[in-house]
Amino acid sequence: MSERLQKVLAAEGLGSRREIERWIEAGRITVNGDVAQLGLKVEVGDVIELDGKRVKVETKKPERRVIIYNKPEGEVSTRSDPEGRKTVFDRLPVSKGERWIAVGRLDMNTSGLLLFTNDGELANVLMHPSSQIDREYAVRVKGEVDEDTMRTLREGVLLEDGMARFTDIQPGRNATGANSWYYVVLMEGKNREVRRLWESQEVQVSRLKRVRFGNVFIPSSLKAGKYAELSKEQVDSLTELAGIVDAPVSFEGEAFSDQSRPAKNKKPRKSDNMGKSRMSDQSRRASKPRR
Repeated sequence: MSERLQKVLAAEGLGSRREIERWIEAGRITVNGDVAQLGLKVEVGDVIELDGKRVKVETKKPERRVIIYNKPEGEVSTRSDPEGRKTVFDRLPVSKGERWIAVGRLDMNTSGLLLFTNDGELANVLMHPSSQIDREYAVRVKGEVDEDTMRTLREGVLLEDGMARFTDIQPGRNATGANSWYYVVLMEGKNREVRRLWESQEVQVSRLKRVRFGNVFIPSSLKAGKYAELSKEQVDSLTELAGIVDAPVSFEGEAFSDQSRPAKNKKPRKSDNMGKSRMSDQSRRASKPRR
């Protein structure tokens, strides 16, 4: 049985279905030497090329897996580094025939929760701003922070790449003095966005740790530089949050997962761990920042 081209390529982690549809419209993809058109279906044995380079397509989808990694400061979020620095991929488990895909990045000086999955479409949906999946951080800042500062950060600040804001901000324990802890929530992950927001108010970030991504918290028992694999129930919950619905179909006699496109402007489901009010004791216990 054949499958739509954009669905097959999205499952390989090349991009979201919408992004791949734009590639097709731009004439960047060929199938068996012919320029692909929207709606084209492919089968096992078809030769698919993107920008003249052949794309290898697996005929059988492995079980969806997600691991949570507690990134220490000093590691870079790339597969390799020309300067020889340690990367977040160095400590991940190696599985034959599988490739881990990072769900977003953390800069070298930021620690905490990073998700990895072997499912390309899940990774792309979780990262895409339209999914509106929030991230929570514990942040230690140096400088004066008053109610006006917090209100400004909630309402929004014009940065060099557009408006940005915290959807929630709460003081941590003993949030007084020169160095204070706060918990902040973002709905997307622009480059150094947490740091730049605070710096716009002349407040410097001295420590930054991600403690939650969507409905996944970093366990307090997970030490820096270690990883843990999510259970099937946790993976299913994260998949549901992303708006992906699985319906098994066949692809030339092999199992192939039907991962439907998330609904347009879909908001996260407000389950037990979801919603703006997630500045909870659970996340504070998970981060355990020290002065």
